[in-house]
Amino acid sequence: MEARIEAEASMFETSHVLGSLLASSSILSQAWHHCSAADTGAAAYVRGSCGNTVYVAFSSKYVANSLAGIRAGPMKAFDITELGGSGLFRPLVGGEGEEEEKVKVQALALHLFLTLLNSPNYQNLLQEIKDKPVIFTGHSLGGSLASLAALHFLCNSSSGSFSSCNSTPTPPLLCVTFGTPLLGNEAFSRAILRERLAGHFCHVVSQRDIVPRLLFCPLGPSLSILGAHMHCCNLLPDEERANLQKIVSMHIAAAATARKRESPYWPFGNYVLCSKEGAVCIDNPTAVVQLLYVTFVAGIEVVDLSYRDIAEAIPQHLLLKKRDITEEENFDGGISLVLEASGIGSTGIGAAAATEFKVSKRTSRSPNLICAELATKLGKITPCRAQIEWYKVLSDDDMGYYDSFKQRISPKKYSKVNINRMKLGQFWDEVIEMLQNNSLPYDFHRRAKWVNAAQFYKLLVEPLDIAEYYRTEQHMIKGHYLTHGRERRYEVFDKWWKSKTDLMDNSFVKRSKFAGLTQDSCFWARVEQAKELTEKVKTEQDAQVLGKFWKDIVEFEDYAKDLVERKEVSIDVLAPRSSYRLWVDEWKSIKSARAFCFNG
Repeated sequence: MEARIEAEASMFETSHVLGSLLASSSILSQAWHHCSAADTGAAAYVRGSCGNTVYVAFSSKYVANSLAGIRAGPMKAFDITELGGSGLFRPLVGGEGEEEEKVKVQALALHLFLTLLNSPNYQNLLQEIKDKPVIFTGHSLGGSLASLAALHFLCNSSSGSFSSCNSTPTPPLLCVTFGTPLLGNEAFSRAILRERLAGHFCHVVSQRDIVPRLLFCPLGPSLSILGAHMHCCNLLPDEERANLQKIVSMHIAAAATARKRESPYWPFGNYVLCSKEGAVCIDNPTAVVQLLYVTFVAGIEVVDLSYRDIAEAIPQHLLLKKRDITEEENFDGGISLVLEASGIGSTGIGAAAATEFKVSKRTSRSPNLICAELATKLGKITPCRAQIEWYKVLSDDDMGYYDSFKQRISPKKYSKVNINRMKLGQFWDEVIEMLQNNSLPYDFHRRAKWVNAAQFYKLLVEPLDIAEYYRTEQHMIKGHYLTHGRERRYEVFDKWWKSKTDLMDNSFVKRSKFAGLTQDSCFWARVEQAKELTEKVKTEQDAQVLGKFWKDIVEFEDYAKDLVERKEVSIDVLAPRSSYRLWVDEWKSIKSARAFCFNG
C-alpha cells in the first residue's frame, strides 16, 4: 500500500500526460511560430489558428517597450503586488488566512494585463474564443502576459462570466511559455495547485536562459544590470553576462538548497527543461527550482539551443516515464534519465544532483501517505468526540450541554469532557499546521471527508470552548468571544465549509425536526452578548446609547427566532433551564414593562 502511494507521488509522474501531449503533437512548434509573429509586430498580441485550435500569442516586444517607458525606473517594474482587489482572479485569492502569505504576482505584468483587459478589442477576442480550444502563448516577458490571460480566462470561465450558462464546462485551454520570468510568489503557486489549474501551464526553459531564473535574485542591484532590456539579457556582452550568471547562480542555489530566499518569486505549473540531450517535464515546484539551478550551472559552457530549435526537436527528445517507479533500480534509472535529458549528465554536478534527489525522495514522505496516516489518527481520536456527543445527549433535557459544561454540573464529567475537548483541539491544530506547511495534498481542504469532519467537530466542540471562555470570565479581560476569543481553526473551517456550500444547491429545505447540532457554532457567544446588553438596558440612562443597545438585542432576537423556526438549532437550546430560554423570558418581561410604561 505504502509503495503504491509513494509511486503515485513521484515527482516525474503527474506531468506525464502533458509530456505525452507535447511529444505527440505540433503544439510547441505552432506556439513558437505564433510567438515569433507576435514579437515582430507592435501589437500586444496576435491571434492565429491551427485546425480548430485558437492560438493567442503575446508580444515580449510590447511588454519591453512598456517597461522602458515607466518613469519610475526599471526597478519598480519588477516589484511584486497583491493579486486581490480587482476580483478578476477570485478563485485564487481569499483562501489564505489573515496571518498567511497573500497571493502576489509581478506588478508590471498585472498592470499591463489589466490595461489590455479593458480594451474593446481584447473583450471581443474573449467572446470569440469562449467556446473553442485555445492556447495562450508568449516568449520571455510576453509569457507573463500569456499566463495572466490564461488564469483570467480559467477563473472567469469556471464562474460563468464568458458563458450563457454557469454549468457550461470550461473549454480546453493550455498556456505555453518560452523562457518566461517567474510570475508570482509561493502563495500564488499554492493557490494554482489548490484550484487544480497547474496542468494548464507549460513553461519551456532552455539550459542557459537567464530570464526564467533571474527573479530568484533580490529586487535590487542584480536587476539594474538589465534595465529595460530583460527580454534580451541573453544577448548581453560576454563580461556582463558572466557577472549576471554568477549572481543568478548564487541566488538560485540558495532557493534550491532551502536556504533563506531573498526573492519572493516561486515557480508554478509544469516546466519543460530542455537541453541538446533532450527534455524533461516536471510539475513539482521544489524539483523545478533544483533543476533550474543544476541545469544552469552545468550548462554555462554549453552551446545553447534556440527556442525555435527546441520547439521543432522536442517531440523526438521529450522524456516520457514508461513504467512505475517502485523498485530500487527503476528509481535510480529514472533519476539518471532525468539528469541526462536535462543536460546535466551523470558525473560531476550531475552525480551530486542525483544523490540529492535520491536522498530528498527517500527521506521525505508523500502528502498522500501523510494524509493516510492522518486518517488513522482521526479514527483513533473519534472516541473523544463520541464521549462529548454522549455528554450532550445526557444534558439536553434539563439545561443543555452548553450550560451544564459552563456551570460544571457533575465535575467528574466536566473534567473528562474538557480533556477530550483539548485533545480534539490539539489534533485539528496539527492538521492546519501540516496544511500550511504543504505536508498534505493541495486539495485536502476540499476533500469531503475532511471538510465534513471539521464541520462536525466545530459544531459539537466550539460551544464548549465558548462556555469555558465565559466560565473563566475571559470576556472581562480580553473582550467578547466573537471578536477576541475565537480560535483560528474555527475561522479556517468556516472557509472550508463555505467553499463546499458555494458549490451546492442552496435552495432551503425545511427541517422536519430540530438539528442534531446547532448550525451556528457561535450561537452561544451571541447569547452571552445579548445577556450582557440586556443587563445594560436595565440601567442605561442615555437615550441614544439605550437605543443602540435595544436595536442590537432586537436583531439577535429576530436572528435566534428565525433559527428556531427553521429548526436550525439543537433541542438543547430550548431546554427549560438553558441560557437562551432564560434570556428569552427575561427579555419578554423587559419589553412588557417598557410597553406598560408607554401605555401608562
